[in-house]
Amino acid sequence: MKRKLLIDLHEGRQKVKDILIIDVPQKLRLILNPLSWQILTLLIEKEKYPMEIAKELGVHEQKVYYHIRKLAKAGAIRIVREEEKKGATAKYYRAVSTAFGIEFPKKYREVRKATIHLDEKLRRFFSIFINQNMEFNGKIVVGSPIPHGPFKTSARDGHYAAHLTFFLGQFCELPEDFIIKLDVDVKAEKEEKNNLILVGGPGTNLLTQEVNEHLPIRFNMKASKHGFLFGGLVSDKTGNVYTADTVGIIAKILNPWDKDKRIVVLAGNKAVGTKACVLAITKFWRKTLRKYTEDDPFATVIQGFDLDGDGKVDSIDVLE
Repeated sequence: MKRKLLIDLHEGRQKVKDILIIDVPQKLRLILNPLSWQILTLLIEKEKYPMEIAKELGVHEQKVYYHIRKLAKAGAIRIVREEEKKGATAKYYRAVSTAFGIEFPKKYREVRKATIHLDEKLRRFFSIFINQNMEFNGKIVVGSPIPHGPFKTSARDGHYAAHLTFFLGQFCELPEDFIIKLDVDVKAEKEEKNNLILVGGPGTNLLTQEVNEHLPIRFNMKASKHGFLFGGLVSDKTGNVYTADTVGIIAKILNPWDKDKRIVVLAGNKAVGTKACVLAITKFWRKTLRKYTEDDPFATVIQGFDLDGDGKVDSIDVLE
């Protein structure tokens, strides 16, 4: 019998175990007897000797010996150890695999990572960013680490994009070109007409600053003689204002420079708010995308929390 891998998906996580492929019909018939099936189920859990199995199932030991021989002949169980008991040798059996299956002769089809991993709602959220070849289709834009823009700020949240790209790497192949760009380079190379994921708020990311007016929940930027002042996030829908450092926005909108493209924004009032947004889409995306619909512009307010008390954001709440 051939040994292969069985892949199981549960809540977005992939688990794997061995599966033994039964390639002879007679072997399958030996396993499918109801009592053989019960014995095999027990021996998957733990090694046992026939007398022990007979007592546990409440059947005569000769029946158990008969089916043990059939299972051993089929190659489904094997002796793992022997032990002296009352002057006799007790043979302990165990199943050779935790899964058995049959396979008909048919060609395999190639599957990409997204076919295995991607939940339907998460797939729709990122669908435009993954092309037919399962390659990332767009750019991830972070703020420049050197002073730049009207605020002359140095971005301190760009490294969170590394966590995001590690997450996206589960779903798509490595592209030929670098997908992470600095905001100043995107503007210089006129790459705004692309699918973009913007990491960082308008104070550190020039692209977030430019799309801010198109966001359903936007950063309140007020002009003054000292430049722009930030007044937190303001929601058009509820009128709520969010000023906490740990608060941020996750949004998906049409690209104002190219209506066939999309822009996703992960941005906080401060760097810690941006981190909370990255955690929200990579670790807590079921909660984050609960109200996501494909047709409408999407925006949700995220607040980060430090649950284990180590001074670092490790959980999130969706505020609206």
